[in-house]
Amino acid sequence: MTEKKTSEAQRRATKKWEENNPERKRYLRYRSNARTFVRHWATQEDFEELEEIFKDNIKKR
Repeated sequence: MTEKKTSEAQRRATKKWEENNPERKRYLRYRSNARTFVRHWATQEDFEELEEIFKDNIKKR
């Protein structure tokens, strides 16, 4: 059996934080997914579409 790098106490603390902060956890997951997509898989067409979304969003603020 392989040894885990994270202590049992740390795993419990992480689980508790995730249970107490579901919206923050979701936000961080979505942000990470978006960044990964843009860095590794986005095409020129994707960039153009995202640019339009950003421009529209900035106008609304």
